[in-house]
Amino acid sequence: MSRRLLWINPVGFDAYDKPISDALRDEAFPDTRIDVCSLKGVKMQHLEYNAYEMVAAGPTMGAIRWGEEQGYDAAVIGCFYDPFLRAGRELTNKMAVTAPAEACLHIASTLGERISILVGRSKWIPEMHENVVKYGFEDRFASFRKLRMTVSEFQKDPVCTEDRILEEARKAVEEDGADVIVLGCTIEFGFYKKVQEELGVPVIDAIVAPLRYAELLADIRLRQNWGISNALGYETPDRAEMDAWVPIIEPNIYRDPRS
Repeated sequence: MSRRLLWINPVGFDAYDKPISDALRDEAFPDTRIDVCSLKGVKMQHLEYNAYEMVAAGPTMGAIRWGEEQGYDAAVIGCFYDPFLRAGRELTNKMAVTAPAEACLHIASTLGERISILVGRSKWIPEMHENVVKYGFEDRFASFRKLRMTVSEFQKDPVCTEDRILEEARKAVEEDGADVIVLGCTIEFGFYKKVQEELGVPVIDAIVAPLRYAELLADIRLRQNWGISNALGYETPDRAEMDAWVPIIEPNIYRDPRS
């Protein structure tokens, strides 16, 4: 069963669109088509600060509305803070919407007993801990481990990044009792296989997990008609209000070359 996915990099910076597209296509099912996009009208290159999230909110909602109109089966808001996830689900009737922390934590919880998340800096921990609690995984949580790196540093020196991830992941296993490691940033992509092989425990990649989760959500919508329920908290706003207040905004698209 073929499926079309939209990966949204919620920043005004397209340097990661092609590398993430390439990495996702290497991991996806052969019949999954993935378009990767970044936002128009914003300048941030990362969302390490909550204030930057607020600037990205409107264009991200516009991109989600655009994805719904274009007929995508699922969308991923590609930041581990899971920004605007509830809001995104309010705007869709057909397209599933997910995000990295939700997907990583659900998958990790089925693979082990204790979860550690590797973050870049201490600044990230409070907001990410809110999601651990909100998603119901506080009792399964072992630790946050800091790599002492910013988002923009992860892909600059891959050897250094891999060494830091391996060092902190090993500490999480040996000192914190974790048996599953989650890489807590989408720009930490490309490292999980080597670290997993070294440590012998599952290492959950923050782009691969939401890809797999989005494929699942797309499939169960297509096969079982299990989609987002708009009956309670995800009730869809009035269309006229949405058109007036949440305009459709076509993002900067890097299309799957196989499409």
